[in-house]
Amino acid sequence: MIIAAIVISYLLGAVSFSYLMGQLLKKLDIREHGSGNAGATNTLRVLGKGPAVIVLLLDCAKGIGAVWIGWSMTGGDPLAGAAAGAAAVIGHNWPVYFGFRGGKGVATTIGVLATLVFLPALAAGITAIISIIITRYVSLGSLIFVSGTAVITLTSSFWHLYPWEYTSVVVLLAVLSIWKHRSNIERLRSRTESKLGQ
Repeated sequence: MIIAAIVISYLLGAVSFSYLMGQLLKKLDIREHGSGNAGATNTLRVLGKGPAVIVLLLDCAKGIGAVWIGWSMTGGDPLAGAAAGAAAVIGHNWPVYFGFRGGKGVATTIGVLATLVFLPALAAGITAIISIIITRYVSLGSLIFVSGTAVITLTSSFWHLYPWEYTSVVVLLAVLSIWKHRSNIERLRSRTESKLGQ
């Protein structure tokens, strides 16, 4: 059942709402415009605020839904919930339906982490939002969110607040997100990263 949950969650995560929104509204491939990323931020750049909000919410919902699929198919097994959530992020990043060219998985990761470790994700999320408001760098906020959630969750593990499966997946997703943002990190260092609204 865990394997089935992982497969279903990957296929759910592989649904690219930003690509579908681009096709629906302007008959374009979102990956060929703006930053080339199939995600909510690039949807904002190319299609505007309304479509971006919809994509953000739907991508988050994929992460939330995947974790619940894992839990519901196994009677609440922590490993199944965590693995299914990770599978949804992998599906978003490398979608089988769209030639394995997806996004960076931030919104889906938000959904997964908020479901598995709500309080660490909330604390890191507030910090990330403040960072975005001040700097207007969405990529920086994303990195603060994933790394902050990982650090807080790891610290919480000393008091056994979360199952080791959750902690492991939180760290795994943080590492994956940082790796997917490696070009953004280089641009942040050189101060050539695009700001929100540019």
